[in-house]
Amino acid sequence: MVTPLRRALRRAGSAPAPDPQQPPAPPPPAAGQEEIRRQNLGAMLRYVHLHGPTSRAELTGRLGLNRSTIGALAAELVASGLVTEEVPTTPRRAGRPSLVVSPRSVRVYATAVSVEPERLRVARIGLGGRILDLREAPRPHGSALLDAVPAVAALIRESERELAADAFCAGGAAAVADTTRDDDGTVHVTGGDETFAVALDAALVGDGPGRRGFVWGDLADIAALAEHTRGVAAGVDDLVYLHGDLGVSAGIVTGGRLVTGHGGRSGKVGHMVVHPHGRRCGCGSRGCWETEVGVAALLRRAAAPPGTSALAVVRAAALGDSTARDALHGVADWLGFGVANLVNVFNPDIVVFGGTLREVYAAAAGTVRHRVDTMALPASREHLQLRAGALGPDAPLIGAAELAFENLLTDPLLGPAAGSQ
Repeated sequence: MVTPLRRALRRAGSAPAPDPQQPPAPPPPAAGQEEIRRQNLGAMLRYVHLHGPTSRAELTGRLGLNRSTIGALAAELVASGLVTEEVPTTPRRAGRPSLVVSPRSVRVYATAVSVEPERLRVARIGLGGRILDLREAPRPHGSALLDAVPAVAALIRESERELAADAFCAGGAAAVADTTRDDDGTVHVTGGDETFAVALDAALVGDGPGRRGFVWGDLADIAALAEHTRGVAAGVDDLVYLHGDLGVSAGIVTGGRLVTGHGGRSGKVGHMVVHPHGRRCGCGSRGCWETEVGVAALLRRAAAPPGTSALAVVRAAALGDSTARDALHGVADWLGFGVANLVNVFNPDIVVFGGTLREVYAAAAGTVRHRVDTMALPASREHLQLRAGALGPDAPLIGAAELAFENLLTDPLLGPAAGSQ
């Protein structure tokens, strides 16, 4: 099954601009002028959404279309309320200045939701990727996914309370973590479900402008989309994104396509067994990777008192605390151990660390790299980049917005002007 997330990643993988020296690929023979027009409108809108304000002259070169076509497309997007056109503020040496096409970030937005193990977050993100509003609430320990619907709906209503009269919601998407914790600290493997998106839609019937049509995806997959589209892995078609919080999950992209598995439930790399006689995992197995690299493992190694955050341990290590430093490097060594296995299997160009793993990698990159260099095959590691995520904790929200914008970017005629036709 091709999910909305997989379609979004497939299109994001083709986001880098084509070579202006190469002519654009001809449309399929059956494609009529209306379909070609829609495709060109989508290509232009996607470009300014991803790259920001762009002159008509640059769009002409990047999209491989002639000046008159670019002018007509820009005018139509302006009339649709999706972009603006302005004379550039930077003076040119000579000649008539090329108008700059910009996304209407404040007017056109997506609703992004992140359901994390211990908190709920909602963002209103404008066309072009600008975060306009961000709110959060605690997630009660042990709560089921559907229990979060009323709180998330309330956050969305708060976010939209003072919207402009001409605001338009392009859609909504939720990034859902696959773990939760009970009051006694026990971590359970849960997972997302499309019923969450259906229930959230139902809770918001009649609220806000536009038709939201919520979709959902695994948090690591959606964060991978964000880093692949706007972050440190932009334009890279083979990547592994690792997200750590209570557990560890991966968003895996090969050939520009997301590896989703049956029902969209792949990427549970935290449950590959690396230490068969190790600690019992919340999934019921023993020695899973996340028992050695998750938040609980870092806190346990550091003998941290209850309530201590993983970031506090990382900071203590940086300040010279020997116990914290040993704990950090012990976790980093196991992190490199698992990464080496993933590198041998998928042979990515880049591995990106997000969530808590981002902090661990940033503080102990040498330890992780040493283990990878020791275990990974030479042909797989010689080109490999290891990088901390560029988008930080906002990656799931930014990725959710990209997923929510996908229908509009594919067909801009579904935008604000559609309701008035």
